[in-house]
Amino acid sequence: MIKFGPSGNCESFYAEGNQHTEQSAAFVKKRGLDCFEYSFGRGVRMSEEKAISIGEAFAAEGIEISVHAPYFINFANPDDEMAAKSYGYVLDSAKACKLMGGKRIVFHPAAQGKATRSEAVEKTKERLRILAEYIALNDLEDMLFCPETMGKLAQIGTVEEIAEFCKIAPFYTPCIDFGHINAREQGSLKTVADYQSRLEYMISELGFERMKHFHVHFSKIMYSAKGEVRHLTFADEIYGPEFYPLAVALKTLGLEPYIVSESDGLQAEEAAEMKRIYQSI
Repeated sequence: MIKFGPSGNCESFYAEGNQHTEQSAAFVKKRGLDCFEYSFGRGVRMSEEKAISIGEAFAAEGIEISVHAPYFINFANPDDEMAAKSYGYVLDSAKACKLMGGKRIVFHPAAQGKATRSEAVEKTKERLRILAEYIALNDLEDMLFCPETMGKLAQIGTVEEIAEFCKIAPFYTPCIDFGHINAREQGSLKTVADYQSRLEYMISELGFERMKHFHVHFSKIMYSAKGEVRHLTFADEIYGPEFYPLAVALKTLGLEPYIVSESDGLQAEEAAEMKRIYQSI
């Protein structure tokens, strides 16, 4: 079943007097939403007790939870010691996610740095094979690890690169950030066919079953010649992309992903708007 929800807590969450992540479950449920993504963007600093408490709150409301691993993961880092930290960031995020009752961990794969594109991609693949071994050693193979398409040209994470990464192990599941793709490709996503062609490519590479419940990030994003600049809201009429053609493509292809709104400050409201658009088709 397709799911819609926010990334983190939006401005209205705090405006209503809420303070704790446990309260996010009822907040999301009240708005008719289905899921929530917790961000460990600045590091995994959460006690087991807190993770369990969050998990109990979300289970009580029937809301699915996912996590975003720290932003500074870089599996193309030429320094093996720094790359080792990236393994830890993903594994620590997964362990916390499991305590919260979730099963999806989104992570940024890598940055190109001074290497050539092909060198950075190959180094990332090599490290993701090692990460897969660590995932097995930590009994986390029942989780889904979601490398994300990235919005800046200097980052590793095109649609094609993410498809290759996900072939490494069955628990690697794509996180397709359509705002990132649109920013990276200078406004490429406009029509149903634009979305559908990319989705059909992923299905051809990974198979329908792997893609049926893939992970989605969606928001409008400002971009420059170098790609992503910042996240926007649906009120923007310049940059895009629009959700309606994606909703049509998803229905046409029979895909039912986990869709997370990353709109600037209006994540819950615009997740609800995406759900309304999807249901209206």
